[in-house]
Amino acid sequence: MKKFPIPLSVKPEKRAEYLKNFSLFTKNTGNLFLIAGDQKLEHLNGDFFGPGISPEDNNPEHFFKIAAASGGGVLAMHLGLIAQYGANYRQLPYIIKLNGKTNLGPNEEKDSSLPLWSVAEIVNFKKQSGLKIGGVGYTLYLGGKYEAQMLAQAAKIIFEAHQAGLLAILWVYPRGKNVKEEDIHTIAGGAGVAACLDADFVKIKYPYQAKDKKLAALKFQEATTAAGRTKVICVGGSKQPAKEILAFLKLQLEIGKSSGLAIGRNLHQRPLAEASRLAQAISALILKGATLKEAENIYLNKKINVKKSSGKFLGLF
Repeated sequence: MKKFPIPLSVKPEKRAEYLKNFSLFTKNTGNLFLIAGDQKLEHLNGDFFGPGISPEDNNPEHFFKIAAASGGGVLAMHLGLIAQYGANYRQLPYIIKLNGKTNLGPNEEKDSSLPLWSVAEIVNFKKQSGLKIGGVGYTLYLGGKYEAQMLAQAAKIIFEAHQAGLLAILWVYPRGKNVKEEDIHTIAGGAGVAACLDADFVKIKYPYQAKDKKLAALKFQEATTAAGRTKVICVGGSKQPAKEILAFLKLQLEIGKSSGLAIGRNLHQRPLAEASRLAQAISALILKGATLKEAENIYLNKKINVKKSSGKFLGLF
């Protein structure tokens, strides 16, 4: 029976709620498969309509259909879309993304530190809607003009989320003048910041362009170690063939010691049938400990039975 620590920032009377949400998000594994729907706001329509993108992707419901077919994915997006479509997808677990900015105009001029909704409003919305909202998310840019404001907001959001028994996920990206965004030391530093702020999971960059894939995964341990008890999930990166996505994920999990994946365009830009198979293959790797061959067979629609690892866990108080 696995044991996972409960942060002391969680109220004693909310520990059962926290564990319930942790179980909901990770299927009792400690790993997280996050389907990133916040890109609908962040990237406008550039990632959703055009050459090489399935026409289905222009409809926001495409996200919900993929998540419903994924076999364990958690859908992260802004409250509006969840409010619009959630009634038809009550079985899905949700992360509500609290801040964001579009990709129009110079990034350095934008202050996205202020959340669009408060944690209290999310708690009320959860009660009102009856949806499986288990956590909130916030993007933090380190090294930028608004770093101090973002740190303060992130700290406040995480504390309030834990007080309510919700999980808190940070998107942490180094960004700013003279900042080496792809440097593993900088990325690891960001993972450490997430730990300092008490985040449950942190989404960070991964060196997909490295020539030696295994060595890159080994070096990535600097980030997963720096994060301490905050679990690291990797960004999905730019568009890749499905087999490469699965191969990278296996390296991230086994050698890099990550705890999952957050994937957006590499999933939602595909037709629903293909995206569903890929999502199921990703779920098998993250949540069931499947082999790479088993995951590839799932994507190729070959019949395969992957045994799920032991699921029960206890909280450490």
